[in-house]
Amino acid sequence: MKKLSAVLIALSILIASTAALAWEPKSNNKLELSVAQALLKAKEKDPSLEAWLDKAYGYAVFPKVGKGGIGIGGAHGKGLVIRGDETVAETSLSQLTIGFQLGGQVYSEFILFKDKTAFDNFARGNFEMGAQVSAVALTVGASADANYDGGVAVFTIAEGGLMYEASVGGQKFKYKAR
Repeated sequence: MKKLSAVLIALSILIASTAALAWEPKSNNKLELSVAQALLKAKEKDPSLEAWLDKAYGYAVFPKVGKGGIGIGGAHGKGLVIRGDETVAETSLSQLTIGFQLGGQVYSEFILFKDKTAFDNFARGNFEMGAQVSAVALTVGASADANYDGGVAVFTIAEGGLMYEASVGGQKFKYKAR
């Protein structure tokens, strides 16, 4: 009986500590609820993304990025930066592109930071995604082929629309600590 009690106590502590590490949105914050919904959808599309999120030092989630263009294009979205179980900042994304492009689309974007150096670089407030950075479109198992580039991994999920041109290079980000 004593062994059973000890096992149950240890299991309760483990479950409580694991649950404490999971980020949860504030129910009265529209952006946090949108981020939570985007995370759930991403994990449904590719369950192996959970391991990426668990291992990441931190991550930024943009639940809705609108992008459009005819020759000259642009994109914009608002999101949150999460570290452990806490929302540490609000962030925004903007992108201006010139070249062959046509259409419009809405997508979710997830930027994962491998370590403190990559996270701190983003948190300085004027981070820019290089033109060579590419995003992994989330489908079942897609994250298995993903890699960090410069300490950053980028995943996207198309929500709707059709656009000929789908790079994330040249994106600029603002960071506002909470």
